[in-house]
Amino acid sequence: MSLDVLIFDVDGTMADTEEAHRTAFNLAFERVRLGWNWSRDVYRRLLKTTGGKERLAAFIQQLDLSPTERQRMLARVPDIHAEKTKFYSSVVHDRAVPLRDGVERLLDEALSAGLRLAIASTTTAVNVDALLESTLGTRGLNLFSVIACGDQVRAKKPASDIYRLALHHLGVAPDRAAAFEDSANGLSAAVAAGLWTVVTPTFWTEGSDFSAAGLVLPSLGSPAAPLAGEPGRQLESAAWLTLAELERRAAPERPSSAVTRLYATA
Repeated sequence: MSLDVLIFDVDGTMADTEEAHRTAFNLAFERVRLGWNWSRDVYRRLLKTTGGKERLAAFIQQLDLSPTERQRMLARVPDIHAEKTKFYSSVVHDRAVPLRDGVERLLDEALSAGLRLAIASTTTAVNVDALLESTLGTRGLNLFSVIACGDQVRAKKPASDIYRLALHHLGVAPDRAAAFEDSANGLSAAVAAGLWTVVTPTFWTEGSDFSAAGLVLPSLGSPAAPLAGEPGRQLESAAWLTLAELERRAAPERPSSAVTRLYATA
């Protein structure tokens, strides 16, 4: 059996976007005069909640506010988040957020081999579009057969909804696809959808439980940025994750049954 599709998370996986998101949130807080400022440690904790608007709501729930003030602040979440999205898009359009090592290489390898690509992300379509255009140029959006974003599903990661939506639109079974994630929530979502998953953690997610992953690597690697200790530590063929090795691991050949062999020789 071989793979048909590679499905990528975006934030943290394709690019380490979280510092740009954190900066954009803080700029938005300043713009609307809230007086909040999320440090790196605070934002790392808040990332346990997926989705920007959901993260804002979770933060507000932690504040010492009266019930009336809490409801007033929760009602402002969409507007605050809209301001944040403007700042984030501006940062990304300035090409300040590059793709992680090996991502573009593996995308190109997959497409050259006839595989399809998809995105399953909890971020907004605006954020996805901005990142793809700034890192991959005008071809960015066209590389992906399906782009599933957080606002299209009721429950965000760790729920499996976004992956099931992507698989539905792709018309492919989970055992013909592999997922790429950087967080425990993302891994839980992918595995719950039946997907073999590669995890490449960042500062924001390292130390989480990734025991359900098929493979955990510091990055996908490339000839220009080989992974230390590879091949040999986890990878077999190169110091970066090749498409061939990915397929061997994610979609191994299964022993044929007697019935299968009978039809094969008929």
